[in-house]
Amino acid sequence: MKNKRFITLGFLTTALSIGLLFSSTLTADNSVKNTEATRLEALAKFSKVISIVEQYNVDDISIEELMDKALDGMMKNLDAHSNFLSQKDYKRLQVQTNGEFGGLGITVGMKNGALTVISPIDGTPADKAGLKAGDIILKIDKKSTIGMTIDEAVSLMRGKVGDPIDVAIVRKGELKPLAIHIVRGIITIESVHTKLINDDTLYIRVASFDKKVASDVTEAINKHRATTKGIILDLRNNPGGLLDQAVDLVDIFVDEGKIVSQKGRKESDNKTYSATQRKTLTKVPLVVLINSGSASASEIVSGALQDHKRCVLVGQKTFGKGSVQVVLPITKDEAIKLTIARYYLPSGRTIQAVGVTPDIYVLPGEVKTYENEFAIKEADLKQHLEEELQKVDSNTTDTKADTQDKKDIITPEMLNKDIQLKSGVDILKALIITQGK
Repeated sequence: MKNKRFITLGFLTTALSIGLLFSSTLTADNSVKNTEATRLEALAKFSKVISIVEQYNVDDISIEELMDKALDGMMKNLDAHSNFLSQKDYKRLQVQTNGEFGGLGITVGMKNGALTVISPIDGTPADKAGLKAGDIILKIDKKSTIGMTIDEAVSLMRGKVGDPIDVAIVRKGELKPLAIHIVRGIITIESVHTKLINDDTLYIRVASFDKKVASDVTEAINKHRATTKGIILDLRNNPGGLLDQAVDLVDIFVDEGKIVSQKGRKESDNKTYSATQRKTLTKVPLVVLINSGSASASEIVSGALQDHKRCVLVGQKTFGKGSVQVVLPITKDEAIKLTIARYYLPSGRTIQAVGVTPDIYVLPGEVKTYENEFAIKEADLKQHLEEELQKVDSNTTDTKADTQDKKDIITPEMLNKDIQLKSGVDILKALIITQGK
């Protein structure tokens, strides 16, 4: 009797398990079927709308045009950086990737729904005309930018070299919009510029991250290695560029640890980039200059160096673009640009819509200087040593004659015109002293 009860209980337990498994399978199958049904219903709705618009719209629009408009609208509504690239847009992107194109020389992005200048590129028509990072573009040749995509705006701003364009902007601190006249030019980007400050400080300006940034910076450091006691890395108004170049640039100054990671929806999109000791070139004190025009790759560099406590960040808070886009061809001549992941700094903090905060906040401007006309110095006294002064003056003249070309040197007068750079140099001096250099 006892055995029979156990057999019965065992049978019931097995039957219950089979029933639960069967029920679970049915639930899973139903879930898949429901998902598939929902997809089919959504596609049917989309097809129905396309058909109605094609049939009844006041203007005759082909099915190809309707599909392009639908794709364009879908991509725009995903985020500010995803979009559909038509044949014309895709070709324009390929031309820009080659490093030389006709236009104004600015990088733009969407910030709070407004078309915003991320940064003007050094020496370009936009830079010379006075456009600044943070300017909001209201109109392009009298066309409002409200509701306009980044690609539409870029399309309007590009044109034949020598053709003029007028933009209306809103600038913080100005009471009314400003009208700026610009003449389009060939935009050729030279990403790395180097100069010397006080003979022992190397100034490296990185304007954007093209494929030669790491090698150019490496060459500059090696060239001045014997005399360099500190480095100023200027990433102001740098709109970003290639991720691998940003990683390699950090690796020049950091010998171990995480540099940046990206996390997406798919496991294959998750990646981590780390520093390697063999690529590290220097450990001299480092100051990095940033501002609101520093975006994307420049935020990765400044943020990673800050997390590793490898530098002092000076300037203003950065733009806050910490997302990863890829261009995926969908036909021979068309593609989509899609956001697939977000960047995270070594500490785990995000850049997206947050940016990187400097260690020392310094607004742009000039250093206010004045000379006291009534101050009395040794040279003003009757018994001053005239001969010694003459010797000093002649030695100074000889030294200046032996220095490099003036275009490769940042003078004290130039420093006084850039208070952010001046602050960076002063901080670097203190770091060099404290480290006993």
